[in-house]
Amino acid sequence: MPTAIAVTSGDLALPPSDRHTPLAAVLQPPSAQSFEASITELHALLEQHGYVVVPYAAALPAAYVQRLHAVRSVLESDRIALLPVELPPLGVAVLARQLRQLSVCDFSPGVLASAARLLAHYIYAGALLPTVTRLDHVPVSLTAHARSWMPGSQFAVLASPAPQLAKVTGTEPGLLEGPSFATRLLVARGQLQSDWVTTVLAPAWQVQGHLETALPAESAGWWATPRLVEFAAAIPELSVLHQLVSSVRRELCRWCGLELIGDRCGFCSAPFADPHAQLERLPAQ
Repeated sequence: MPTAIAVTSGDLALPPSDRHTPLAAVLQPPSAQSFEASITELHALLEQHGYVVVPYAAALPAAYVQRLHAVRSVLESDRIALLPVELPPLGVAVLARQLRQLSVCDFSPGVLASAARLLAHYIYAGALLPTVTRLDHVPVSLTAHARSWMPGSQFAVLASPAPQLAKVTGTEPGLLEGPSFATRLLVARGQLQSDWVTTVLAPAWQVQGHLETALPAESAGWWATPRLVEFAAAIPELSVLHQLVSSVRRELCRWCGLELIGDRCGFCSAPFADPHAQLERLPAQ
């Protein structure tokens, strides 16, 4: 069985990209499930799949994060990867689906888990907002705050891979710099009535089509307003994702022994220490 990819709410479990993409395992928050039931659920996933990878928004409520770590501690398992990512909810859902796509490939669990940080850099996640006055997750200038009070204002905000903010004017695409590679756009509509994302932003970014999905429940809190249209542009093809991950040098974690890519193990969070680089930094005798 492929490594299980779990999400922290059902609305982050996007439909499979194709018939080969496994479904996501959906975990429940502390308010909806007892501690004992959470232990039983994760233990069953480990027994069935061997390893579990859980990407979640870094802004996930502290009680939920503490529950995840407590369950892993009780199970005394180093086969559960808890991966906080600096993405808004729809971006987390897209990342989880990409990991689900890759889970059926020839990657070890360690490579799959550490690939989450790599893939997150290739997801352009943002939202169209009527106001940025209470937005905490993206830097907002005083000028933008002042403009938020003007009736009819709209702002295009990009949270990842680098923060951007532009005032939307008519049919102009604004100043949002889009991806330089082929992507498909996922759109989730909240209470804001606007087609700007699909009619203006999508053509400007030259996306390979767009799909619509339900707005994640966490989105209104993350963006500080229910009046929004959230979007995420990401690589859709499995072959491209596979090539991207395969191109990165693999190493062994010196702490838990699993394979990794990048500078940190996805399972034990130990940083990768290159012994050759350490020797080069030693002073000459």
